Amino acid sequence: MAATGVSSDARADDIAPVAGVADAIGGLLETVFAVVERTRRSVTSLLDAVPEPTTSQLARLQPGLRSELGGLVVGVGFVAAPGLLTDVPAWLEWWQLRADARVQPLLLDLDPATSAYSDYTHWDWYALPRDTGQRAISGPYVDYLCTDEYSLTLAAPVHGPDGSFAGVAAADVYLRHFEAVAVPALRALAHPAFLVNPRGRVVASTTASRLPGDLARDLTPATTYPCGDIPLRMVMIQPGR
Repeated sequence: MAATGVSSDARADDIAPVAGVADAIGGLLETVFAVVERTRRSVTSLLDAVPEPTTSQLARLQPGLRSELGGLVVGVGFVAAPGLLTDVPAWLEWWQLRADARVQPLLLDLDPATSAYSDYTHWDWYALPRDTGQRAISGPYVDYLCTDEYSLTLAAPVHGPDGSFAGVAAADVYLRHFEAVAVPALRALAHPAFLVNPRGRVVASTTASRLPGDLARDLTPATTYPCGDIPLRMVMIQPGR
């Protein structure tokens, strides 16, 4: 008998502990999504109160954003939809935790008229929440925009008072930090396993055949388990299948 959400007929006595690992990993990332959700609510409240927001008004978010940094979260903020603000064409109200524990803002060239313009609208962490209306996990990818680190970004859409898309609330996690907690959990399983996002990108793994960053389009022979409500699946490779 297969457990709910399990993609194959894994043995019933294996399902509970394996699914428990998947749920635990999902719970770990839920703590990061909780940061994203608090950020989303703060931005929504500000947009409800300010009909024509500016960068100086978004600056009111800074104390709350800075307080969210720590643990797995190394970057957090709000990425405005182009045209949302009245004083600039685009903006990231984004704060980062440096290796020396100092907190600093992310400063980018966001003027479309310049050659150094950083167009963030094509990145998955922005486009997926915008296009689906759902929270998303993007990566792992080299974060050339912020840190040049191999990273994951967890994001959720933000909507204005009229229901229109206003941008995304998001948080960054260094992949090495996530692997430090996720890989030991995967190694406790009886068989090699890896985590994969909805685009088929491997996020963490205990098998050399599926490395982080690889695309895993063919998941057979394998058994997959949902990681709670997180948009990841845990894939366990069973010998002879």
